[in-house]
Amino acid sequence: MTLTIPGFTYQRIETAPGVSLNVAVAGTGPAVVLLHGFPETHLMWRSVAADLATDHTVICPDLRGYGASDHPDESDENTYSKRTMAADIVALARRLGHDAFALAGHDRGALVAFRAALDHPAAVTHLLSLDVLPTLDMWSILRGADAKVAWHLYLMAQPAGVPEPMIRATADAFFASFIDGWVSDPAAIPEEYRTEYLRASAAAVTSIVADYRASAGIDVVHDQEDRAAGRTLTMPVTVIQQDWGASLGYDAASLWGAWAPDLEHRTLSAGHFMPEEAPTEIIAQLRALLRR
Repeated sequence: MTLTIPGFTYQRIETAPGVSLNVAVAGTGPAVVLLHGFPETHLMWRSVAADLATDHTVICPDLRGYGASDHPDESDENTYSKRTMAADIVALARRLGHDAFALAGHDRGALVAFRAALDHPAAVTHLLSLDVLPTLDMWSILRGADAKVAWHLYLMAQPAGVPEPMIRATADAFFASFIDGWVSDPAAIPEEYRTEYLRASAAAVTSIVADYRASAGIDVVHDQEDRAAGRTLTMPVTVIQQDWGASLGYDAASLWGAWAPDLEHRTLSAGHFMPEEAPTEIIAQLRALLRR
């Protein structure tokens, strides 16, 4: 059975030469693009998307390299840079008739959204980021024993050919360790969705690793260039995170504030998969952001 978001229509849209994204679209009105995280697909937004579609055009793609979107070969460090993946999203929205749109992202999707908002400020009207730090800040605070919570970042940062066979050998167990370990309420991810996330991730090991490898390389360079140039986010920004700050020894709100002058930073008592575990709260916060 192919899972879809009820009431949404599906199509494939070319966003770069030889790269098409699988995208679900519904509703009318101002556009909102919702980007999923690892190790999931656009389906994670199903509850939030259905609510927003009552008065917005809601666009839910699978990111490049994930789900039913194309998985281009990693020809160089830019293939899966967040700059390239962000350009996909801007091109996708334009192909659907939207030169400007609000953008919400979770996990990897939030990193793509962050880069889209920096690179395309005229296109992104509002930004919602769920449970990540900007790449440059993430690497700066991961040190010592505390870095063990992000062990997968270091594994997937290794040269091509090293992490991929390790992950493929135990793909279900590898990806399940994140789905099951990062959710506070397992019932929030019904078994059919969990199964689909595992299937889609196992089929995309090479591209997922390439995405993470870029975050330890070219994505850091791009963030460093923006930091040196004093570039910041010009639109209203809301960041929602688990309350990890005290235990990991950093002030997430201050780190985000350096990038986002118009920032609302909130913590949420939920696991990592907030759009599935706390959809009512995420809907409320996203609607509040859209009114700013």
